[in-house]
Parts: sequence; structure tokens; C-alpha cells
Amino acid sequence: MNQKLKNEAKQSENLEQLAELARGLSHPHRLKIIKILAELPADNQCMVSSIVDQLPIAQSTVSQHLKILKETGWIEGRIDGPRVCYCINEEVFSKYIEKLDQLFKRL
Repeated sequence: MNQKLKNEAKQSENLEQLAELARGLSHPHRLKIIKILAELPADNQCMVSSIVDQLPIAQSTVSQHLKILKETGWIEGRIDGPRVCYCINEEVFSKYIEKLDQLFKRL
């Protein structure tokens, strides 16, 4: 494979990864969930019930948003008995900023 094709394949892969990350943030309630988790101390994790208390939506809807955020890598979940605790995956924020920067350097 020549260098041009390698670069195009890498760019395409980067755009797909960026689109998947953007999908995770593409709803106002998911952005609010990220904000709630971001405002917690670094060593604190958040239970679904405390997120539900801060949003005007049903717990089942919050759970669906959490599922999408987890699938797209924005958050991590840890099972704690019958509950799941969530925290932000800080590595993903760096990755997202890096990929956005790469995209806009080309424009």
C-alpha cells in the first residue's frame, strides 16, 4: 500500500472515531450527565440515582443515555453490589480534543 493510501485510510479511521465520540455527546441530556460527572471530585464516582435527581427525565431514560456514553467511551461503570457507579474516562477527552485538532488543522 502506498503512502497516500495509508494516509487516506488513517484519516478515514480518525474521522470514524471522531464521529463515534461525537455521537456520545449528541444529546443535551448526555452533555448534562458529563457535566454532572465532571463536577465531582476526581476520586468520587456517581450512582445513577444521584444523576437522575439532577435531570428532569425518568431513570430508564438516564440509563439509556449512560449506556450510550459508556458505549462511546466517555464514561466507565463499576458494579458496586446492586448499583453501578459511573465516572468519566478522562483519556477519551484528550483523544477527542486531539482528533478535533487533527481535523481542523486540515481545513
